[in-house]
Amino acid sequence: MKYVIGIDLGTSAVKTVLVDTKGKICAVVSKNYPLLHEKTGYSEQNPEEWVQQTASALSELIANANIKPEDIEGISYSGQMHGLVMLDENYNLLRNAILWNDTRTTEQCHHLYKVIGEKRLLKITKNQALEGFTLPKLLWVKEYEPAIFEKTAVFMLPKDYLRFKMTGFIHSEYSDAAGTLLLNISKKKWDDELCQLAGININLCPPLVESSECIGNISEAFSQKNGISHFNETYLQVELIMLAEQLAPVFYHQGKHYVVLGHRVLFFLMRNEAIETLYGKVHYFNHGKENAFYTMGVTLSAGHSLGWFKDNFAKNVTFEELLADLKNVPIGSNGLLFTPYLVGERTPHADATIRGSFIGMDASHKKRDFTRAVIEVLRFLNESIESSRNEKLRLCYHGEQMIMLNSSRRFNAKIVKLSTEQGPALGAAMLAAYGCGWYKLIGRVCNVFITSSKTYYPNAEHVQVYKQLYELYKEVYLQTNDLSKKLGEFKRK
Repeated sequence: MKYVIGIDLGTSAVKTVLVDTKGKICAVVSKNYPLLHEKTGYSEQNPEEWVQQTASALSELIANANIKPEDIEGISYSGQMHGLVMLDENYNLLRNAILWNDTRTTEQCHHLYKVIGEKRLLKITKNQALEGFTLPKLLWVKEYEPAIFEKTAVFMLPKDYLRFKMTGFIHSEYSDAAGTLLLNISKKKWDDELCQLAGININLCPPLVESSECIGNISEAFSQKNGISHFNETYLQVELIMLAEQLAPVFYHQGKHYVVLGHRVLFFLMRNEAIETLYGKVHYFNHGKENAFYTMGVTLSAGHSLGWFKDNFAKNVTFEELLADLKNVPIGSNGLLFTPYLVGERTPHADATIRGSFIGMDASHKKRDFTRAVIEVLRFLNESIESSRNEKLRLCYHGEQMIMLNSSRRFNAKIVKLSTEQGPALGAAMLAAYGCGWYKLIGRVCNVFITSSKTYYPNAEHVQVYKQLYELYKEVYLQTNDLSKKLGEFKRK
C-alpha cells in the first residue's frame, strides 16, 4: 500500500494525517503551539514552534501507523492564511509571525485607500483592505519596526515557511498569495503598480507556482536535524496546497457552498469566472484549480465563541455536559441574543473594532440560555451566503448533530454532514495524491476521499422563527458598532 501525508498548519495546532490510496485515514497526530497576545489586537506566533511541532507530529505519525517510510509517496500542506513571516538575506527569521487574526493595522488599511484608491485596489486584488491581510502588516512593520523592515529580503506565508524549512525551497501559490493584497487576481502575478504605490519592493514577494506543482523533496538537513531520517527524500514529493478547505466534493461543482466550522466559520463557493459585483462584499481569491476562483465569507469567532464561553464560564464541565440541557431551551434562548465579534469581524462587516455582546439579559436567564445563545449565533452567520444564494444551495458541515439540525432550519437548506472531521489536513493529502498521479482529475480524488454520512432537512415552522430572530440579530451590529469604538478607549494598551 502507498500513502500520502497532509499537513495542516492551523492557528492553534498543526495536524498531520496519513492516507492510503483508497482514501482511508490511517493515522492522525496533532501538536499544539501557543498564541502570543502582547497587546490588545496583537496576535503572533514563533514560526520555529511550527517547525518543531510538525517534525514531532510526523515522527509520531509514522510510528503510530507502523508502515514502511518508503511507501510514503507525497506530502502537501494547508494552513492559516495571511500571516506575515519575514526573513533576512540569509533566510533567518527577523521577528515573530503576525497572524491573520491580528487587528493592529487599521491605520495602514486607511493609508492604502489613500495612496491607491478603493476602486483601484478592488480592481487589482478583488478585495478590500482588511487588517487581517498581509500587505497592511508589512506596512506596519515598515512604519514601527524600520530596522527589521530594512533587513527583510523576502516575506512568506505561514505554510510556505514551514515548507521552506522542510525542503529548502521558497515559493507561494496563487490561492494563498491572493490573500496578501499584493496579487493581481486576474493576471496571477504580483502587481508592480500596487507594490510601487504601497512602497513595497516587489522583490520581497516570493516566487509563485500552481497549487499542485511539485516543488522538491524533503531535505536531508531537515530529516537529520529533527530525527526523522527514516524519511527517504526520494519518495517525498512536496506539493503546494490551496486553502485546503476547498478540497471537498461540493467545492468542485458550481453553485454548492461548503461551510467549515472551526475557530472561525468559513463559507466557500467555487466559480469558474470572476464576478465583479461581488468584489469587496466577500473575499475573492484564486482557486487551487487552475483558472478558477472562489468566494469566501468569514466570521472570525464562530466556533471560538463557544470555546471562549466554556473556558470563562463553564471551565469545570465537559462540552457534552454543557450542551446536554439545551433541548429544554426554546428557539431564541428565552429572549437572549449573542453576537460573536470577539476579535472584530470580516463578513459582512469589515470592522476590526466591533466587539461581541449579549443582548436581552435578565435575572431569569440561566447558564443554559447563554449557552444556547452562543450556539444559536452559528445559525445566523449566513449573510455572506445570501449574497450569492440560489435554489440549489447545499451546505456541507463539520459539527455537532444539534448544530447541524438547527443550522438547516436557519439556512432553510439541506445540510450534508461529511463522513470525516479531518478537513484541511485531509485536503492537503488529497492534493498530494493528485500530484503523485494517483488520479488524473482532482474531482475524482474528492469523490474517493470524501463521502457524506448524514443529511439534515429544515423544519418549515422553525425556519420562520429563525427568520424573525435573524432580523433582530442584524440590528445589533448597527446599534453597537459606534459604542464598541468608544469602549475601545478603555482597553489595555
